[in-house]
Amino acid sequence: MNCLRRFTAVIAGACFASICLVGCHPQQPLYLTEKGQYQKKFISKATRIDYPDTEVSSTPEVCNSLPPLTLDNPNPANFWDLTLEEAVQMALKNSKVIRTLNGVSFSQAGTNGTPGQLLSSPASVGTVYDPALIESDPRYGVEAALSAFDGQLAAGVNWAKSDVADGGSINSPYSGANFAGNGDRGTFSVGINKTMSTGGRAYVNQGNAYSAPYSAWTTYLEGGFTQPLLQGNGIQFNRIAGPDSGTPGYYNGVAIARISTDTALNDFEMAARNLVADVEKAYWNLYYAYHYLESVKSGRDSAHQTWAQTHTMYTLGAAGGRAQYEAQARNNYFTFRAQTEVAQSNLFKTENTLRYIIGLTSTDGRLIRPVDDPIIAPLKLDWQNIMCESLIRSPELRKQKWDVKKRELELIASKNFLLPRLDFNAGYVWNGAGRDLLNSDNSRSNAFGSMTNGDYASWIMGLNASMPFGWRKELAGVRNAQLNLARSRALLQEQELELTHQLADSFREISLAYQQSRTMLQRRIAADDEVSSVSAAYRVGTTTLDQLLDAQKRQAEAETAYYRSIVDYNLAITTLHYRKGSLLEYNNVALAEGMWPAKAYFDAKRRARERDAGHYLNYGFTRPRVVSRGAYQQFQDNGSITDGSIFSDGESTPVQVPQGEPVIAPPAPATFETPQASIDTVVVEEKISPVSFTTPAVATPVPNRNNRYVR
Repeated sequence: MNCLRRFTAVIAGACFASICLVGCHPQQPLYLTEKGQYQKKFISKATRIDYPDTEVSSTPEVCNSLPPLTLDNPNPANFWDLTLEEAVQMALKNSKVIRTLNGVSFSQAGTNGTPGQLLSSPASVGTVYDPALIESDPRYGVEAALSAFDGQLAAGVNWAKSDVADGGSINSPYSGANFAGNGDRGTFSVGINKTMSTGGRAYVNQGNAYSAPYSAWTTYLEGGFTQPLLQGNGIQFNRIAGPDSGTPGYYNGVAIARISTDTALNDFEMAARNLVADVEKAYWNLYYAYHYLESVKSGRDSAHQTWAQTHTMYTLGAAGGRAQYEAQARNNYFTFRAQTEVAQSNLFKTENTLRYIIGLTSTDGRLIRPVDDPIIAPLKLDWQNIMCESLIRSPELRKQKWDVKKRELELIASKNFLLPRLDFNAGYVWNGAGRDLLNSDNSRSNAFGSMTNGDYASWIMGLNASMPFGWRKELAGVRNAQLNLARSRALLQEQELELTHQLADSFREISLAYQQSRTMLQRRIAADDEVSSVSAAYRVGTTTLDQLLDAQKRQAEAETAYYRSIVDYNLAITTLHYRKGSLLEYNNVALAEGMWPAKAYFDAKRRARERDAGHYLNYGFTRPRVVSRGAYQQFQDNGSITDGSIFSDGESTPVQVPQGEPVIAPPAPATFETPQASIDTVVVEEKISPVSFTTPAVATPVPNRNNRYVR
């Protein structure tokens, strides 16, 4: 007994000690056959970075990209002569996702920055799918708003069995209880209800019921409707707010949904316009990059020739061959050479920017070379015509006008909630009962026969009214709609004012750029004459080397400034068309909807035949007001001049420049070369046709491109 007590005390002490040592921490259980491979069977971290299980094939432009052109790899396989129209067409064709040049800036020094909006904020980039996404939105789209007026079918079949105790003692439920089986009961019902454009609801229901204890059938057929007489009544209100709108401020009718679609189309037009503008900027800046490279190359070659002459004179010990002059000429040469290297790299970068905006691979072995000449003729504009046209054509103003129209419709709908709710309802019911549901021998012994005889019919008719005290929420809704409308109208007026300032700035930019181009032309001519005269004087020893080197620098700067002014003039014209809403027409681009499925055309034709066979119904005072003025005319007037430009017809013959002032047209870029890091390297040229693409077009350029100088 003592041994048992000692053993018990030892066990108790051991248990107490283990509890004190372990504490209250949770413990893992022990298993006899544990293999130690459990870590392979569960995930030890819940927030680790995983890779998504999705695969999207890369485009050929990504997979087939070659190493980029650099100063170490300056030689393209050949040149690709590209027109501006071809560049615009390719950009539109390859733009399911509309790219932008946000983050890229062009200046006289070169191209800075790299496009990055698609990687940093892809949700803000427009696509060709955006209008269709708004149209097909199952919550706020047009089809969603129209679905509120669709008929609804409701049907049901139910069987029930019930056993109810009849009689018996309350204190003892089993003593003397008499259980009565009430048998089965079945119900069958089907109905259709429809919301009408006036806000009313019509319904038709038919139901049958079978009772087993009595072996009897009951049936009914009912029809009726409910029509709001004050609040919620009218086609206009229901098309603005929707038939299910019972709260001020919630408007999701067909008219509001359609305005959302029009706004999405307006955003798509602006995205396409921005794309075309970016293509023009990249194209003309690439044109400038070529000429800038040619200018600094000319200065480099002249500096190299001067250095060679000075070095020869220094070696031979001739007059004017001092070490100071040789070092100065050598320094001037390497200065021009550094500028040439920067210009060469900038040319590759600008060409790559153009490739990006038109949707091509970064490098495919070819170097794009612009072949279109910029505008150098003066552009005379009429301010009043330009301003009036911009107030009509600007997509930003058109978008804001859609918002004004939306607020006007919301104000109309909000005032409807100030009316009391008064609904008229009426219904008629045919009832029937019998041993059979259908029995052709005796119509009075079956339920359907009894119902069709009209022996058991009933009807209902009445008015239901409700209204709040004070109309607090309803008055707040009207005031909110009024403030939204006032805000939208004020924004439209301020946008018009801002647009006039932008147009005025464009007028100044065009005038300045044109005058600068004429001035820079005279500066270029003077610089050429200066270099010729100073070179002749230096050869005979009547001038110093400093003057010759300075003249060569000024010649390169004058030539660069001239081509920069020409490009700025063309970009100023592009900016004017951008701001007045005619840039797409200026580039002969029209936006059009793609083809529908064949079933859609079949249904549309059937509906059109139904309307053609019907009779015109005048809605009277319930007819909704006009919301849209019809399709927007993208091409305003191709046969006449509406902006007061210098051309009096559709031909491409500009007004002659006034006599007495020499004009030097920019040389054709067909003889450009791509220098290597060494001097005087010429790349063989080869003209090839543009590559073809199979991507669906965003917008289709109109054939027979009109004169780009007109508008």
